[in-house]
Amino acid sequence: MIYFDNSATTPMDTRVIDKIKPYLKDLYGNPSSKYYDVAVQCKHAVDESRKNVSELLNCNPNEIIFTSGASESNNFIIKGVMDTYSDKGNHIVTSIVEHKSVLETCKYMGDKGYDVSYVGVNSEGNLDIDELKSELGKDTVLTSIMWGNNETGVVNDIETICSIVKSKDIFFHTDATQVIGKVPVDLKKIPVDFLSLSGHKICGPKGIGATFIRSDEFGIPLEVTPLIHGGGQEYGYRSGTHNVPFIVGLGEAFKIAKEEMDEYIPKILELEHYLLEKLKKYDIKLNGNLKNKIPGVLNISIPGLNNEIFIKKIKDEFAISTGSACSLGEPSYVLDAMGKSREDITSCLRISLNKFNKKEEIDLFIQKLDHYLN
Repeated sequence: MIYFDNSATTPMDTRVIDKIKPYLKDLYGNPSSKYYDVAVQCKHAVDESRKNVSELLNCNPNEIIFTSGASESNNFIIKGVMDTYSDKGNHIVTSIVEHKSVLETCKYMGDKGYDVSYVGVNSEGNLDIDELKSELGKDTVLTSIMWGNNETGVVNDIETICSIVKSKDIFFHTDATQVIGKVPVDLKKIPVDFLSLSGHKICGPKGIGATFIRSDEFGIPLEVTPLIHGGGQEYGYRSGTHNVPFIVGLGEAFKIAKEEMDEYIPKILELEHYLLEKLKKYDIKLNGNLKNKIPGVLNISIPGLNNEIFIKKIKDEFAISTGSACSLGEPSYVLDAMGKSREDITSCLRISLNKFNKKEEIDLFIQKLDHYLN
């Protein structure tokens, strides 16, 4: 099968698999245990992985909290921050095109009595900055805006957005799951308070991710109500025995991404350009800002294409999608928010490339598309 759905998940790098294997068999110790070798080795492995994650993000290792993934991280920060700082206000600001794990958490918070505002986007999918400014108020505690969109690949100007939010003394969180390893992320330069990420979007394992929680110059982290109470692992934020094999896999995926990012981005952009040139003959519409997006992620509408029928017809040969893997076949709320027509939405495809894809695979896909349309 040819895999063009890397925004949904990525194949694990074989180097990540090789790194994990010893921790599934021989290195089975609990890193919270002391003194004996197998536990100490696992503790060192967790520490090394935390360091690898922090180096790609340019932050301190003690600012990285391991979770089961970005959905958990998003829930943790939104619920935890609002609980901790309830004396500051009860207002949350987010956007209408966030990942479902943010939107559904905000809906839950709204049902619990919190005030939630949803900022719109323009026709290219970028956040409406003027609307954001108008929504920030004295009672606003937290603003959560994604770095890059999972359906369109559109990248927000997080540096500007963060500056606006922080100037109002409001906490800022970003879901950076889709951009890690594909867009430079420098947390020394951009002072976000909280950030979410997942391993399986960067050729690492599923079921593992992390939350970044900023510390001050003295190394004291921002206070957030713990996600899980118990033995105090993960600096007390998320108790429970560490998932050492997957933490090791996450760390290795981040190490590889840091080492190969300068090589990865030009390669993906070359594949993307090749694909776009091949698609031109179909009079496609590009859904999103082509100049400011995640390399390798394209959301296009093709006149005359019924996306659901097409995807089902090619499912044994090609993995491709119409949008988010978390929306269970629903029409794209992201494209709807961008003002796209019903025809554009029902004829859209999300093609998301990876370092493992080849031009020959694109040629085969174009042949299949030709056959369907003609």
